[in-house]
Amino acid sequence: MNSHYRVVVIGGGVVGASVLYHLAKMGWTDVCLIERKILTAGSSWHAAGGFHALNADPNIASLQAYTIDLLSEIEKESGQSVGMHMTGGLTLAGTPERWEWLQSAYRVFQTIGIDDCRLVTRDEAVALNPVMSGDGIMGGLWADREGYIDTTGTVHAYAGAAKKRGATVVENNRVLELNQTVEGWEVVTEKCTIRCEHVVNAAGLWAKQVGRMAGVELPVSPLNHHYLITDGIPEVAALDHELPMTVDLEGFTYMRQDQNGMLVGIYEIEYDHWMEDGAPWSYGFELQQEDLGRIENELMLGFERYPCLQEAGIKTWVNGAFTFSPDGNPLVGPVPGKRGYWTACAVMAGFLQGGGVGKSLAEWIIEGEPEADVYGVDVARYGTYAENKRYIRETTGQFYSRRFVMTYPNEQLPAGRPLKMAPAHDGMTQAGCRWGVSWDLEVPLYFAPEGFEETPTLKRSNAHEIVAEECKAIREGVALLDITGFSRFEVSGANAQAWLDRIMASKLPAPGRAKLAPMLSETGRLMGDLTVLNWGDGSFWIMGSYYLRAWHMRWFDDHMEEGVSLRDLGEEICGFAVIGPKSEEVMECVVEQDISGLKFMQCGAFDVGLVRAKVARMSVTGEKGYEINCRYGDHIALRRMLLEAGEPLGIREIGFNAMLSTRIEKSFGIWSAEFTQGYTPGMTGMDRWIDWDKDFIGKDTAISERNGNGPAQVQVTLEIDAADADASGYEPIWSDSARVGFVTSGAYAHHLKKSLAMALVDPAKAAVGSELSVHIVGVERTARVIEASPYDPAGKAMRA
Repeated sequence: MNSHYRVVVIGGGVVGASVLYHLAKMGWTDVCLIERKILTAGSSWHAAGGFHALNADPNIASLQAYTIDLLSEIEKESGQSVGMHMTGGLTLAGTPERWEWLQSAYRVFQTIGIDDCRLVTRDEAVALNPVMSGDGIMGGLWADREGYIDTTGTVHAYAGAAKKRGATVVENNRVLELNQTVEGWEVVTEKCTIRCEHVVNAAGLWAKQVGRMAGVELPVSPLNHHYLITDGIPEVAALDHELPMTVDLEGFTYMRQDQNGMLVGIYEIEYDHWMEDGAPWSYGFELQQEDLGRIENELMLGFERYPCLQEAGIKTWVNGAFTFSPDGNPLVGPVPGKRGYWTACAVMAGFLQGGGVGKSLAEWIIEGEPEADVYGVDVARYGTYAENKRYIRETTGQFYSRRFVMTYPNEQLPAGRPLKMAPAHDGMTQAGCRWGVSWDLEVPLYFAPEGFEETPTLKRSNAHEIVAEECKAIREGVALLDITGFSRFEVSGANAQAWLDRIMASKLPAPGRAKLAPMLSETGRLMGDLTVLNWGDGSFWIMGSYYLRAWHMRWFDDHMEEGVSLRDLGEEICGFAVIGPKSEEVMECVVEQDISGLKFMQCGAFDVGLVRAKVARMSVTGEKGYEINCRYGDHIALRRMLLEAGEPLGIREIGFNAMLSTRIEKSFGIWSAEFTQGYTPGMTGMDRWIDWDKDFIGKDTAISERNGNGPAQVQVTLEIDAADADASGYEPIWSDSARVGFVTSGAYAHHLKKSLAMALVDPAKAAVGSELSVHIVGVERTARVIEASPYDPAGKAMRA
């Protein structure tokens, strides 16, 4: 062990070993893994070791697919067996809704290139797993590349392969302190003090404590998880093939063969947190006593699904802890405000996702960004609000208890809510607002009559007609939308304009104007679809997606320069948008200055009644609109004033569901759908906003795309012959049975009365009029490419 390394990885489980391996594989051999006891001492040794293809997030499913491919590679490279049993896997559906969801999920897997899976009937499922009962099964999804591995052997294979490439592994050496230095970090251990440029927290059950050593409060918590292993079972021993990995979603169980017996794991409804502040340092190979009373109901379902269990002896009970994040996904990447401190924790499915996490983090450290779009695992998807202990307890428990419970796209889950509310929240609630959540903030979805309950569904909601009326107010009258849920950053200082000019790929707006501004990474991929406003007093605003506040602030901080002051206004500024053809009439009633002179994409300071506000003439709905930004203390008064002024004009409060319907009628993309860090300007059409004559981050790659063969796929608008459901995202698009693209987002266009979608397709199929098809909730529907902006293509309404 040396006194200096480029990277120190803390934690000798599967994730830490994978990070070490990938760093070494990419050429950084001056790297060291430090483990307080021995490799696997924590969660890795007692994990069930299953791997499977399914994940609700396609990007995470891709990380899983990479991991599965990697396992045989590290076995060969290290010479250490990983004990792989490629049994294939079954995921069962026991309700019509689940079967519908599984058919839809199958199509999503096709979109991301997982082609070795297929839908199976009840009888086919029973034939594949003959020891299970087929009662209640409607069908299933079979995947070829599912099975299980030897967990201890896999960790040693990662570590062994890393050591062969020059990496160092040090066991029995606990980290005691972490001290930030000018060059990086000082890692104080039981044996010595090590200096390094980068520290990776892959400490698993101890991630909380290792975070606190660096002044970081990570939103993680361990929860106990049960599985049992039986003695030999005659029905299993008599088979001429190994049982497939089987997940019974309605039964809350997963199953695999273990020698001539079975391993059955349970995700029970009654979750059990353990050591919320992290495991004791002395803990390693211990387990908790099984709690049969807590898992009784789910256990009975498992015994009904596999009748042979009823006569089998139980050889081993495992009740051990795994670390979870609020949404169950890993926490990976650079921690905002802690240069050189990285996380690779809360990877509760470490043997399934660990390979992909290790690859992405190594790329991030060495090359500056990962190859894949990893926002779904990025530690910056949470803010400081997630440090709250009750929030962590509620959300991690909710995720655990719903691990096998269906969550619908229109379903709002209660854990950790309500947290932050706009000042006018109570007034809007009394007016019938139904709320969703964005990051920590309650945001309006729509306004419904008293007693209305939305039914969770994969298809069109029973709120469909309510949203239609709100869209009508936008298109024909005047609507009021709470826009607290937009992010706002203030940029000022002597070097503010020059700094903005470098990080934004577009021209900057002139004083008193706003401009759409793509922001690119060094490799020319998107980092934001933002709006820059120049207030004319030397200050600028950057506006974007509220839930990206920490993510964008980390990017801004990483590229900060002298002479620039940057402030996140998310706790200070909120507001309302007045939208629709009658919006100017409302504004004329309340604004002291002449508002008629404010033209499209102009902005300025106005007196809105007694409220001193910053107003911008813009709207993402494609209608004439005004965004009024005020202090938090003015929000209630501003709402009252606008409602009173708009009452004679029939003003209607609306939510973001109506905005999403109207924006797709204009082919306006949004972040996380049309725009992500996995896409380029040429793919998404954002290149039309680029100022090619100036220098900006990512310019060289963007020029290469522009001057080369162009992107592999381009954005189009589709009209779909849908029935009772609309596209939502990642549905595959077909032409003559060949997959030619996928949906990025979709919605019902209430004004046009059509089902529309935005999509990325092969350039050869992007011409207007191209006949295609797309699967909507598993059912193939005909579709065609139409001209962008089917509503008001000339933009006359928003410029009126």
